[in-house]
Amino acid sequence: MENTSTPTHCPYCALQCGMNITPLPQGGVEVTERADFPVNRGALCGKGRTAAEVLSPAVRLTTPLVREGGRLVEASWPAALDRIAGRLAATRERYGPDAVGVFGGGGLTNEKAYALGKFARVVLGTSQIDYNGRFCMSSAAAAGTKAFGLDRGLPFPLEDIPRTGCVILVGSNLAETMPPSLRFFTELRENGGTLIVVDPRRTRTAEQADLHLSPRPGTDLALALGLLHLVVAEGRTDEEYIRERTTGWEEARAAAMAHWPEYVERITGVPVPLLREAVRMFCEPEAAMVLTARGPEQQSKGTDTVGAWINLCLATGRAGRPLSGYGCLTGQGNGQGGREHGQKADQLPGYRKLDDPAARRHVAGVWGVDPDSLPGPGRSAYELLDALGGDVRALLLMGSNPVVSAPRAAHIEGRLRSLDFLAVADVVLSETAELADVVLPVTQWAEETGTTTSLEGRVLLRRRAVAPPPGVHSDLYVLHELAGRLGVEKGFPTDPEEVFGELRRASAGGPADYSGITYRRLAEENGVFWPCPEEPAGTTEADGREPAGTAEADGGEPDRGALPGDAAGAGAAPPAVVHPGTPRLFLDRFATPDGRARFVAVAHRATAEEPDAEYPLLLTTGRVVAQYQSGAQTRRVAELNAAAPGPFVELHPRLAARLGAADGDPLAVVSRRGRAVAPARITDTIRPDTVFMPFHWPGEGRANTLTNPALDPTSRMPEFKSCAVRVEVVPRS
Repeated sequence: MENTSTPTHCPYCALQCGMNITPLPQGGVEVTERADFPVNRGALCGKGRTAAEVLSPAVRLTTPLVREGGRLVEASWPAALDRIAGRLAATRERYGPDAVGVFGGGGLTNEKAYALGKFARVVLGTSQIDYNGRFCMSSAAAAGTKAFGLDRGLPFPLEDIPRTGCVILVGSNLAETMPPSLRFFTELRENGGTLIVVDPRRTRTAEQADLHLSPRPGTDLALALGLLHLVVAEGRTDEEYIRERTTGWEEARAAAMAHWPEYVERITGVPVPLLREAVRMFCEPEAAMVLTARGPEQQSKGTDTVGAWINLCLATGRAGRPLSGYGCLTGQGNGQGGREHGQKADQLPGYRKLDDPAARRHVAGVWGVDPDSLPGPGRSAYELLDALGGDVRALLLMGSNPVVSAPRAAHIEGRLRSLDFLAVADVVLSETAELADVVLPVTQWAEETGTTTSLEGRVLLRRRAVAPPPGVHSDLYVLHELAGRLGVEKGFPTDPEEVFGELRRASAGGPADYSGITYRRLAEENGVFWPCPEEPAGTTEADGREPAGTAEADGGEPDRGALPGDAAGAGAAPPAVVHPGTPRLFLDRFATPDGRARFVAVAHRATAEEPDAEYPLLLTTGRVVAQYQSGAQTRRVAELNAAAPGPFVELHPRLAARLGAADGDPLAVVSRRGRAVAPARITDTIRPDTVFMPFHWPGEGRANTLTNPALDPTSRMPEFKSCAVRVEVVPRS
């Protein structure tokens, strides 16, 4: 009998590359390229090609574990679930609902993220829920919402990039973090466009650039303001656009004019001639884009930094126009959808604000509860983790590994250890799961159906291709069983399509409106871009215009009706015309009450921790191509470990000579929060005042032992990208 391939998507980054999964006769599965998906067009990076390795029972969890006598031992599902429910109920009864916390992950499907947020607020009644996506793109989300009234990672498809005239790529090494996406930038240059890369390191991505700007870590805000100053001084602003489509320009211009080029050069280290060349390259083409990633965002001033880059786009008329705009390269596989549908401390499904009475009424109506019963906004991710063992006594954690990924990680590990009770649901026994009182083995990407939302805002359908090992259940099953044990018998189905149907109703009318999306449409159309209301296109407002912040979308096909189990109203006739989705936002108006984009006046300020005599260098962190996030899964793949076996400290030859360090020597990097040890990697691709460490590994080489949890006042994003350190050579034993 011939094996059948199932089209699905990669479990890793937010590209969500298309792939096929085929069960093999001898056991296991094969991953093959899927050329029909427009994002990767058949290309897969090493992580995607080897993703099936983590499906093996040899490397993943297959039975619940409970702590007995200080050790994790195997247990039955009923026993494990009974223990979790009992401890959560006892904690809530003794200390109140906010003594129970919930921590989610940017890799959870939309259905699981939605159900987890509902579980926290309806079953537990706690405000203490957030997720690791707060560490990933929250500053860009806050800045985008301020400027445009709506946050979606990219307001245009990736396919627009090769057709623009210039891209400024700020703080992204996508050649290693999202390798299949590099082709869009290669095609940009082949078409005559130019690429400017802003990064303290000459990365693989920077090597592809027409111009590389290498600012001192933590000075991206000054750099953006300096470029805007030159735009004004050289008469390159688009005055008609500013007048007709924006507000707040006078204040933003005044703030930028205080950042003259020579001043910016002193702050950033970027020479004035390169600043002028960047402005020329960006302003001369008819269309241009600015794309940011974690570099400018993971700062204690990340929201203002992204806002300054958005100001550059607005001042030059490069937002809400074809082939132009600002976009954020979302990192985690479902980082976008995870924050849209209820894992974030201050948000309800559909990107609704938790403190908005109308939003509370709508979602409470879908959930069948009193709006007043819903708790208010809770702590952000780091603040929640920092409160463990204090106000928060018990924690349910799904799909995250903060022992490795959180800033000031040794401290957070201590807070996790201080909990009265910790329950973890995960695919593998991560470093965080090793600390738990109960560990539940759950299904992963190829073993379950569900939706994710890519960095483009494209909602996608992952399909179940293989059965999970015996004894492994989905996160939806976990929440269903726990809800029942905690007295809520209905409202937590295990069928993902049924959950998605409820999500559609909960999101209807919200900024991230999924109500017009069905599983059938996702399968037939290769994904659908939100917002996609259920009403026929062009009739969502009284005067027949498109909804705020959208323009008529190209692409899409008529709905084929409801699939069995589609929770859109069984038997109901589909509308004659279905909204096609919105690949391109803001072409007619922005999603603000008056339809205008907002300039935000910002000024440069120092990082939370500048170098001094004791800690004279700057540490910046990031990823390598063969590992992903905390490495909990990729570190279990032999091919990936062979390519990237462990942490390292990247430093400039001049710094190495000053320290007396040779390539491969063990180096101790010391910050005010701790010490990490890893071998030296000497290269002239980094600034002499900066060292770099990848953050994928636990143990003595854990980079996040060193990082600073100073928070952005708006986004509550920690300052991962810059902290003061010293470096010492460790004598070989």
